[in-house]
Amino acid sequence: MAKLRNLSITTPLLFAFPLKSTWAINPVDINRPIMDGDWDEAGSLKFSRGFIMAKNDANFLYLTLDVVEDTGNDPSTNDYFWLSFDNNRDRSITSNVDVNYGLYPGQANKLGKQKYLGPGRWTGLLSDPSNSAVVQEFGPSPNSEVSHRIWKFRIELSEINVALSWPLSTPYTYFGFRVKSSNPGFTTDFPGGFYKDFTKLRQLILSRKPSIPSKDLGPIIGSVGLIPTTKINAQGRATTDSGYYRVFQNAAFGGTLNLIGNRAKMQSLYSAGNIKYMVQIAPPGGGLSKLISNWSNYRWNGSTYVLESFAPSAYGYYQLANPAKDYSIDDLLIQFPTSGLLPGLYTVKVTFYIGTSYSVLETQEVKLYIDNHVPATIIESIRHGSSEVSACAIEKIGANPDGLNFRITANDPEGNLREVSFYATYGEGQSASIYSESYDPSKGNWSGFTNQLIPASGNWRPPQSCAYSFILTATARTTNGYSWIGKNTIHRNLTLLLG
Repeated sequence: MAKLRNLSITTPLLFAFPLKSTWAINPVDINRPIMDGDWDEAGSLKFSRGFIMAKNDANFLYLTLDVVEDTGNDPSTNDYFWLSFDNNRDRSITSNVDVNYGLYPGQANKLGKQKYLGPGRWTGLLSDPSNSAVVQEFGPSPNSEVSHRIWKFRIELSEINVALSWPLSTPYTYFGFRVKSSNPGFTTDFPGGFYKDFTKLRQLILSRKPSIPSKDLGPIIGSVGLIPTTKINAQGRATTDSGYYRVFQNAAFGGTLNLIGNRAKMQSLYSAGNIKYMVQIAPPGGGLSKLISNWSNYRWNGSTYVLESFAPSAYGYYQLANPAKDYSIDDLLIQFPTSGLLPGLYTVKVTFYIGTSYSVLETQEVKLYIDNHVPATIIESIRHGSSEVSACAIEKIGANPDGLNFRITANDPEGNLREVSFYATYGEGQSASIYSESYDPSKGNWSGFTNQLIPASGNWRPPQSCAYSFILTATARTTNGYSWIGKNTIHRNLTLLLG
């Protein structure tokens, strides 16, 4: 098997101490009092007026601005915050990319979002739908028994452009904030002037080390990313339980995969000096061969993460990293890209040896259906009555029930289709749904459809006279162990005039 490319990491590290988030075993309920236990073991960083606390899971960053010096329980949003994120992590303000959260005027528990236009300039509050939220609390906290102002946030990771699945670095962002108090009176920025100069922002490092129940872990290969190997069936597809960190249904695998060891087993093996192991892979219908991959992992040194590289010996054997050290990905046995592999059912085998010998101690095999292909998307035709409407045409639509019908294809031959969405955009940020369909387990290995008539009967009518873009998107039911990956989008533009 050809040697896989070396993976390098170029995450910038700040001289200032970063905020290190910890894993939220259960989703944090920001509506519950901060003293009820949800914030126990949260990462913490001091600022001049209080503390910042952080946890995260695979979906959200949970952040608290614990303003211990704001002891005046004055109502309304005369007390307020700004919370900014550098969404492309380039340490500079990027117009319509970087985000600032604040309050809706007069609504202390309604989170607003705006984009930066430049230093100290914003778009104004946006109407985008969001699962992010804020709750204000006044009371004691783990940092002070004296009642004070507390802002608790649930920030959707996708909104700040963070994903736990990054193969080349530990997930991170840069952030800054302002807290304003009327009584006592102060306005504090952290860091000072952050909203004009993003080079001052502080780094926030997210955790991707969930506490997976030991009963779900495989004996040696505990999980693939966040997915326990006991949740992967003999066909190499994964299904996790409802309410798990990420819910996957009959999912294939793709992208860069992390095979993570069973923590208790890794500690036992390392303590006994059995740290030599081999990783092998077998393609569909083929025999096992050594899986050779180089990768990097960040190790926490007490103040920041430092990069360490890992590679096999000249004979294809790996050495287990010390489980006592705090890595960005603990117990990582191997990280390898699958983009060059043809779709199909693969077998991956990990073998540990006794000491430095060649005597086999323990092995485990896991089946993985690997598929990096994306579904096909084709707008086969757009018809007005019996006439085909070509791209860029200007078409006049008569009185109801006159309209358009479509034929579309959304097809995945390997049966790993997850969702189909067909919609039209028009005007200023407006859209209209035409057709959608999502996977459910009754579909089995869903391959989708070809040349399907939409709508099944009658016609689709545009909401108004305008230029329209008809967009067809199909997403794959494929995961890298952390999130869904892979989609295909196509569009066709028309101008429609209502008669």
